[in-house]
Amino acid sequence: MSTLVKHRSTSTIHDFEVEDINGNGFSFNQLRGKKVMIVNTASRCGLTSQYAILEDIYTRYKDSNFTIIGFPSNNFLMQEPGSNEKIAAFCQKNYGVSFPMMAKISVRGRKQHPLYKYLTSKNLNGVLNSRMKWNFQKFLINEDGILDKVISPRVKPNHRSVIDWIEG
Repeated sequence: MSTLVKHRSTSTIHDFEVEDINGNGFSFNQLRGKKVMIVNTASRCGLTSQYAILEDIYTRYKDSNFTIIGFPSNNFLMQEPGSNEKIAAFCQKNYGVSFPMMAKISVRGRKQHPLYKYLTSKNLNGVLNSRMKWNFQKFLINEDGILDKVISPRVKPNHRSVIDWIEG
């Protein structure tokens, strides 16, 4: 099943709808007025420990118009081979993940999900071109649904520049 429910030609993320890790529809429209960190994740990556930092940031700022949306992907060295059910169980058991996790998607290549096409293409997002470098790449989206920054996978989610953006 495709994880894209609906997408209209748009200039913000608020028009995207995807499938969450439990198979339910998730509309980005519900995130209007919130800052959003979108991050592609993997359970068998050297950066997987970032889940703990992501959860800490989510817990700290979720009541301050901020959220994190995780997208498991298996695009980098097959580091996320499991099913959505296995990924959800892994995240809960090992990191207590409570931030919204979506169904596994492709974040690059021929089968790149439309949301990630939008995030990486200036022609679509109106801000900048970027490329998917690895697992745990972060996209910072402002309250209006516009891409503000792309954060390298190796930069931890609690880096001062990210916290300043959340608090700013």
